[in-house]
Amino acid sequence: MTDGSIAQREWRVTGMDCGACAAKVRGAVERLPGVADVDVALMSERLCLTLDKNETSPERIEKAVRGIGFGISPKGAQAERPKGGFILPDDAVIGGTAASPQAHAPEEMPDPAWYQTAKGRLVLGSGALLAMAWASRLVLPAEVSHWAFVVATLIGLIPVARRAFAMARVGMPFTIEMLMTIAASGALVIGEPEEAALVVFLFAVGELLEGVSAGKARNSIRALTKLVPKTARLEVGNKTREVAAEALSVGQIVQVRPGDRVPCDGEVVSGTSGVDESPVTGESVPRLKEPGADVFAGSINTEALLRIRVTKVAADNTIARIVRLVEEAESARAPTERFIDRFSRVYMPAVVGMAALVAVVPPLVFGGAWGEWIYRALALLLIGCPCALVISVPASITSALSTGARNGLLMKGGAVIEAAARVTDVVFDKTGTLTHGKPRVTDVQVLVGNEADLLALAAGVENGASHPLGQAICGAAEARDIDPAAATQSRALPGKGAEAVIAGATICVGSPRLAAERGALSETLRAQVETLEAQGKTVVIVLRDNEAQGLIALRDEPRADAAEAVAQLNALGISSVMLTGDNRRTAAAIAEGLGIDHRAELMPEDKVAAIQNLTAEAKVMMIGDGINDAPALAAAHVGVAMGSGTDVALETADAAILRDRVTDVPGQIRLARAAMGNIRQNIAIALGLKAVFLVTTVLGITGLWIAILADTGATVLVTLNALRLLFFRSTTAERLAEPGCRPTTHATNETTV
Repeated sequence: MTDGSIAQREWRVTGMDCGACAAKVRGAVERLPGVADVDVALMSERLCLTLDKNETSPERIEKAVRGIGFGISPKGAQAERPKGGFILPDDAVIGGTAASPQAHAPEEMPDPAWYQTAKGRLVLGSGALLAMAWASRLVLPAEVSHWAFVVATLIGLIPVARRAFAMARVGMPFTIEMLMTIAASGALVIGEPEEAALVVFLFAVGELLEGVSAGKARNSIRALTKLVPKTARLEVGNKTREVAAEALSVGQIVQVRPGDRVPCDGEVVSGTSGVDESPVTGESVPRLKEPGADVFAGSINTEALLRIRVTKVAADNTIARIVRLVEEAESARAPTERFIDRFSRVYMPAVVGMAALVAVVPPLVFGGAWGEWIYRALALLLIGCPCALVISVPASITSALSTGARNGLLMKGGAVIEAAARVTDVVFDKTGTLTHGKPRVTDVQVLVGNEADLLALAAGVENGASHPLGQAICGAAEARDIDPAAATQSRALPGKGAEAVIAGATICVGSPRLAAERGALSETLRAQVETLEAQGKTVVIVLRDNEAQGLIALRDEPRADAAEAVAQLNALGISSVMLTGDNRRTAAAIAEGLGIDHRAELMPEDKVAAIQNLTAEAKVMMIGDGINDAPALAAAHVGVAMGSGTDVALETADAAILRDRVTDVPGQIRLARAAMGNIRQNIAIALGLKAVFLVTTVLGITGLWIAILADTGATVLVTLNALRLLFFRSTTAERLAEPGCRPTTHATNETTV
C-alpha cells in the first residue's frame, strides 16, 4: 500500500564515458534509502529509478550524482554539464558530451571539440606544465626542476583526487581515480616526481580518448533521431502551412515533395512515387509507394508529390521506437557482462591486496629496498585497474545494437545478442515470413451454382477477416465486382477456417481437413484438392450445411531471397525448418523450392510443441510475423518478429527485422557472432596486456609510466576494437569478403515464381 510517494523518476546524466562511469552513478544512488530498480544507460545518458520521496528527495539524488563529478538534470529540463577538472568554466563538459535542451533530444546541441571539454583542457594544461617542467631541467638547477615536476603532478592530480574521495565517501573506494591518486602521491613521496607527472598526463590523455570514443558511439545512435525532419507541410483546407513535425496529430494530411524526408509514419492518400527507406531500414532500393501504402518517418521521397495521412504521433513513429528500443536494450545486459561485473568487484580489491604484499613482503622477509618495492607496488596498482575489462562487453554490445538499428536489425540487448550468436537451428513460419504473406486466388472450381455465387458466399464469411487467405478471397471477389453475401454469427475456427450464417444456412470456408471431419470430402473432391496442392497451392472448400459447394485455390509466392537465406544459414552451419499450418503437399512444394525441411498441418499449439522439442537439444531462433506466432516466438531461445516496422515487430519478440528480407536472418546471426567475437577479442586484450605487465612490473622491468600507458592503451584498444562493429556489414558480399569464407554451391532453386 502506498500514498503516492513512490514513483518512477528519470534524469539525464552527462559525463559518462564507459561502463565504469555508469557503475559509479549506479553505486552513488542505489545506496540511498527509498531507491530501487536503478537503471543507468551509458549511451542514452539516462538514469531511471523507482524513488520513495518520503525517504529520499529527487534533489538528494541529483546532489549525489553531482558529488561524484557528473552532470544531472531531470528528464525534459535543460541538461547541465558536470564541473571539475583543470581550470573548468561553468559550461565545461566532462567526456566530450554536450548537453541538450531535452533529456531525450541530445542531438539538439552538437558535441564540442575535444579541446573545449574539461578533460581536453586538463590534457592541455597538464601537458603544458609537464613540458615546462622538462624545459626547466635544461636551464635550472635540479632542485628547482624537481619542484616543477611536483607542481605539475599536483595540479593535474587535484581533480582526479577530488573524484576519488567523492567516490570513497559513497562507499566505492576501489576506483581508478583512487588508484591513480595513491600511485602518483606515492611516487612523489619516494622521490619520483618526473614519473608522477608523466603518469598524471597519460591518465588524462586516456580519459580524454575514452570520452571521444564514447561520443562517437553515442553519435551513431543520435544520428537516428536526426532522420526525421523538424517541420512538415500540413494541409489546412486548400492551403498548406509549415508546422513542427512533432505537433502532427493522427489523421492529418501532410504533403511531401520530391527530395523531402517524410515527417511522420503514415499512409499514402494520393500520389505514386519511389521512396528511399534506407535511412530507416537499410534497404538500398527505393520502394514504390501508391495510395494505401505505409511510409516511415525519415524515409526520402524521390520522385513525385505524395499526400500522406498521419497514422502515428512523433513520439510513437518508427524512428522514435527504434531509438527507444536501442536505449532500453542497454539495460538487458549479456550474461558475459554480468559475470565480468561480478569478477571486477572481487578483482579490484585483490589487486590492491597484492600491491600491498609486493610493497611489504620483499623488504620485510627478504631485505629488499623499501623504495624499490613500493615503486613496483604503485605500478602494480595502475596495471591492475579493470577499466578495460569492464568496458570490453558493453562497448561491443552498444556498437552492435547501433549497427543493427541502422540496418533494420533490432535486438533487445546484450542477452539477445549472446543467445543469437549461439543459435544452431532456425525455425521459420511460412506465411508472411518465407512467403510474402499476400496470397492470391489462382483457381475457383464450382460444384454447385456459379463462380459469382461461390465467391459471394466465401467473401461473406471472410468479410473483415485478418487472415491473409481470407483477405485474398475478399480481394478476388472485389476485383470481380462481386458483393459479399450478408452474413451473421461469424466466427473463426482456429487452424481450420471460418464460418457464418448466410440466408439461414451455415456457410463454412475451411481446409480440406475440416471438410473431411464434416464428411464433405468425396474421393473426387479429394483428387481435385491433391492436384492443386501438388502445385504448391493452398485449397479451401466452401461448405453449405456441410455440403461442398466448390473450392478455391490460392498461392502465396515465396520471397525472392528465401532460398538464398536458407543457403546462407547452411553455410553458417545452421539447420533450418519451416513450420506451417498449411497442408503437407503445399508445404512440401514450397519447401522443396527453398531447400528447407518442413513440418505441415500444425495447429498453433503444435508449433509451440515442435519448438519446445527442438530447444531441448539445440539453440533455436524462431522467425515469425510477430502477431500470429507470438506463442512460438516466446518458446524459442530467440524470437524474431519479421515485419516492416509494425508495433508487434518492434515490441513483442526478442528481436525484429524491419526489412522484409529473409536474408536478414543470417545477417542478424552474423552480426551477433561478430559482436561476441569482438567481445572475446576485447577480453583477451584487457587480460592479456595486464598479465604481461603485471609480471614485468613485479620483476622491475616496467615502471609507473609504462603501467599507466598499458592501462590506458588497453582501454583505448578495447574501445577502438568495439567501434569497428559500427562499420560491420552483414550482407552476402561482406560475408564472402571475410577471410576463410567461400561462396556456397548449394542448389537453391532460386527461380522466382
